[in-house]
Amino acid sequence: VQLQASGGGLVQVGGSLRLSCAVSGRTVRRSGFGWFRQTQGKEREFVAGITWSGSTSVNTDSAKGRFTISRDNAKNTVYLQMNSLELEDTAVYYCAARAGIIYSSLGVPSAYDYWGQGTEVTVSS
Repeated sequence: VQLQASGGGLVQVGGSLRLSCAVSGRTVRRSGFGWFRQTQGKEREFVAGITWSGSTSVNTDSAKGRFTISRDNAKNTVYLQMNSLELEDTAVYYCAARAGIIYSSLGVPSAYDYWGQGTEVTVSS
């Protein structure tokens, strides 16, 4: 299974980006996915997750109300829509996958079997 994250870039405060995670080697239908982010010297932080059935979880501290995770099973792709971006959102964003992951484990990095290479998001003032 390979995950290819894309869509990162440079954006101003208040702007929007949509990250994509293209999945190959397995259909997304029975897999759950998570988006995490990491800055230098810090641990990987959970951003949002979605189960195979479509239940979603968003990090209430950093992303609730601004970020939305979704999936398109037909395109084998998972998305992270990020609105009202803040300077603190600057990070490398990673997507992760695991077949059948349960809702309560979406925010746990060790619960995932596969990780993408990351896409960098820079928010400027």
